[in-house]
Amino acid sequence: MIILSLQGVKKSFGTHEVLKDASFTLQEGERMGLVGVNGSGKSTLMKIIAGQETADDGTVSIQKGLRLGYLAQQGELSGEETVLRVLESVFDPIVALEQEMRETEAQMAEAAGDPELLRRLGGKYDSLTRAFEDGNGYGWRSQVQGVLAGLNLREYQDQRTKILSGGERTRLCLGRMLLSNPDLLLLDEPTNHLDLKSIAWLEEYLQSYRGAVLVISHDRYFMDHVCGRMAELLMGAIETYNGNYTEYLEKRTQVYEIRMKAWQMQQREIAREEAIIATYRRFNREKSIKAAESREKRLEKIERLEKPQEEGAIHFHFETRRRTGEDVLIAEGLRKGYQDRTLFQDLKMHVRAGDRIALIGDNGTGKSTLFKCLIAQERPDAGMIRWGAGVDIGYYDQHQAGLDEGKTILDEVWDKFRRLEQYEVRGALGQFLFTGDEVFSPISTLSGGEKGRVALTELMLRKDNVLLLDEPTNHLDMDSREVLEEALEGFDGTIIAISHDRYFINRFAQKVCVLEDGRLKEYLGNYDDYFAKVSRDQEPDGDLPQMTKTAADKEKKRSREEQRKEKERKERLKALEKEIADAEAEAERMEKRLSDPETYRDPEEGARITREYNAKKEKIDQLYEAWAELEET
Repeated sequence: MIILSLQGVKKSFGTHEVLKDASFTLQEGERMGLVGVNGSGKSTLMKIIAGQETADDGTVSIQKGLRLGYLAQQGELSGEETVLRVLESVFDPIVALEQEMRETEAQMAEAAGDPELLRRLGGKYDSLTRAFEDGNGYGWRSQVQGVLAGLNLREYQDQRTKILSGGERTRLCLGRMLLSNPDLLLLDEPTNHLDLKSIAWLEEYLQSYRGAVLVISHDRYFMDHVCGRMAELLMGAIETYNGNYTEYLEKRTQVYEIRMKAWQMQQREIAREEAIIATYRRFNREKSIKAAESREKRLEKIERLEKPQEEGAIHFHFETRRRTGEDVLIAEGLRKGYQDRTLFQDLKMHVRAGDRIALIGDNGTGKSTLFKCLIAQERPDAGMIRWGAGVDIGYYDQHQAGLDEGKTILDEVWDKFRRLEQYEVRGALGQFLFTGDEVFSPISTLSGGEKGRVALTELMLRKDNVLLLDEPTNHLDMDSREVLEEALEGFDGTIIAISHDRYFINRFAQKVCVLEDGRLKEYLGNYDDYFAKVSRDQEPDGDLPQMTKTAADKEKKRSREEQRKEKERKERLKALEKEIADAEAEAERMEKRLSDPETYRDPEEGARITREYNAKKEKIDQLYEAWAELEET
């Protein structure tokens, strides 16, 4: 069943036409990804669907009664409510239903001697119970705890929202939207501000989500695992493709090549006909002129194919000035912390020539700080860092802090490469889509993606043999990310990159280093290889810090104790779940007896069952509280 349909949607801002003919349909339960280069109008289209913007022309048809979930529609947080309260507020109607059920139970107990009143109350109670169960009345508390854990907000659940960072507030609003369980989720870059664990949790959540999903994301790995259909916004119009992101890439290339070939063949045929017509006219005889006119009429009737177009994309490659020695970097015993918090300690790294390393870890573990220590922007508290012979370090800062906001694009790049002629600098900028008068735009006016392209221009011109890249794919559109990956594939130097982009990691990495608990763990392979090893609970590859025998024995003993406690916790959880299921089944049997007027022929028996039922419901609540408390430990 179609729940959303767009036909010929147009939208302009001044003289800039963003959407020219946007048309597509979305089926019930379908998960569609919306892609396109930066500035192509994806967010504008999403806002039109959500009612935040109005289309200049065209129609947007939404199924009657459809409940939309759009992050920007979730409203502002007051700042005074707790994180837990924000999420629980979604279920206020269920809490009110439960209160009404309790009141009805009390009324049923008092009406034991009035069969007619009892019958009416029993019918009401039956309706309330069905609504309560349909609204996940027995499981919503555990669902809230699952969202808190999945979005890494559990430690903040008792804190007021005014202390949260912008990213934490965004994650909280995302959690509230997911819990509201709308029929259609509109997600614009939902993986922003999420670490890898939270992204994996969101993927799993959306894979089992019963409603439809329309998602904009630059996370191609996320799109591969969530979406079953893709929509590309190109030149103001939409093309749809069945399959995930990887399948869409293959099909798009095939479609483009087929259309280009058809256009080229038609152009050749048109050129041939025009040449024949020109020849006939040169003969300048009555018969040849008539033949020329006949062919011209026939040519005019041909439906001309439009030349397939693609949005502009950057195109470049990395070169090196010289080769490094075999040992590129050796670091030992590194420690760094701020005030009472230690980010990492006793950290060691050994990077060899040609290594391609992805550095991953949760937000706040110190990945960017480690980079800054390696390039001497910060000093480690302890340890040794030694770079090898012939090493030229190129550093890409995700925040582009090295760019001078007061300069133009041209001056920013040219001032750092004074040996180049202006045409050479402009040529390099042209590879990153800065053409014409655009090169005179101030850095301060650029978007995050544009600043990233300026920084990549400088990195390309440096020709360094060791690249330290801190989230290089942030702010880049998908096509530009593909080009960056191809450029890195052709790079003959050494790469260490911090990234949350799992698709990017799979493309370039031959080794994954995970920074967690202040230590660095090394895994051979790309992200999928790392994930498979972790899933099988395998030990990481590489040299790990050595322990003394005594310390190792203590570690093993502590590990066994933790495993024993975890086993006991899981057994207790399983027992509690069974106890809850049994108690709810017994409560359901009591509800059937209470809704049967025959029960109240004996008033004392009816009152006894009511008391037992109320006691059973209190017991169920206590069991849920015990389960939630045990789940959190």
